[in-house]
Amino acid sequence: MSLFVYREFIQTERSIRDRGGHEVEGVIYLDHAATSWPKPPAVGEAMMKALDVAGANPGRGSHRMAVQASRVVFGARKAISTLLGVRNANDIAMGSNTTEALNLAIQGWLREGDHVIATMAEHNSVRRPLEYMRRSRNVEVDYVPVNAAGQIDLVQFARLFRSNTRLVVCTHSSNLLGSILPIGEIALMCQKHQVTFLVDAAQSAGIIPVDVKQLGIDMLAFPGHKGLLGPQGTGGLYIAPELDVQPLLHGGTGSQSEAIEQPLVRPDRYEAGTPNTVGIAGLAAGVQHVLELTPEFIYKQEWDLTQRMMDGLSSVHGIRMLGPKIGQARTGLLSFTVEGYDSAQLAFQLDRNYGIAVRSGFHCTPLAHESAGTTASGAVRASVGYSTSREDVDALIEAVIELTASKSV
Repeated sequence: MSLFVYREFIQTERSIRDRGGHEVEGVIYLDHAATSWPKPPAVGEAMMKALDVAGANPGRGSHRMAVQASRVVFGARKAISTLLGVRNANDIAMGSNTTEALNLAIQGWLREGDHVIATMAEHNSVRRPLEYMRRSRNVEVDYVPVNAAGQIDLVQFARLFRSNTRLVVCTHSSNLLGSILPIGEIALMCQKHQVTFLVDAAQSAGIIPVDVKQLGIDMLAFPGHKGLLGPQGTGGLYIAPELDVQPLLHGGTGSQSEAIEQPLVRPDRYEAGTPNTVGIAGLAAGVQHVLELTPEFIYKQEWDLTQRMMDGLSSVHGIRMLGPKIGQARTGLLSFTVEGYDSAQLAFQLDRNYGIAVRSGFHCTPLAHESAGTTASGAVRASVGYSTSREDVDALIEAVIELTASKSV
């Protein structure tokens, strides 16, 4: 898609209407790191179509509607496999979000007395399951420090491997700092020590090109509702074919119903219960849109916007921008603090007075805040997405300048 066509598409997207047919006005949405919005029109269309013609249970019957529902789910699995470089679509376990996927990977792989290496950039969706495993299965956990820019020392990382290290967990990109961690180099270390490597792609799936086979990633957890442009309540986990991960849920799969145990065949082994077929249909449409735009295009678009944001906010008195410096690689988010300003108050005023939606607080990543030195204040996070314009970014810059200037008077 050319840049001109892309711009035209974005302008069309801004005529969003709610279910009552009323135009949603005055919203400058800069919270894409939490959930992308608005979705491409094809997402809602695919969901409505699935509800109308594929409303039966996939894999639970042989009638036409059930078969159509199965095709919807398989289509999403194929699209995600294409995006992530997965060779067999059945190695994608569909679920409700990244958190569920990470719990499946962590709880389904670790055993009593294992050792895990993670980083201080991790989200609570990694840290809390790891701490639960520490309490319940005597799992040992080391967190590799990250510096204020969100980067790790690979030499220090390499020293942490032990004879009982069974898993390395690493976020691909920090949801606070925007830093991109070197998962390729970490994968090589894991291969050297024959340790399983799990990647949290919550902030990178659909934005940074990833080929799990080429990079040597054993498991990768992804959300459907962020960079893949699908609806909330969707996500999943890639599991390398040689791994025998224990299921998180046990129950009906529509296959081997006479067996007392969960089936071994994939993806049924990891998908007990009725799936969110309508949401998965929307996810398939979102992924298809990403494939058409390409992650490379989306990353460059978001990087340019974030650089513009950093450059414009650099003149604000007392501002501290977290993560990589201007010109360095990062994903499309910027967290910042302003001296003398409460982060929650600043975010509230941006919403109330300017119609700008951002996120404030601790972003479910206290260890990253500890690394950044913001555990007392939290931070404001503005995050761009496929539909963000330069005008949106400029509106944020002008609003922050105006708010901080009025307080200093």
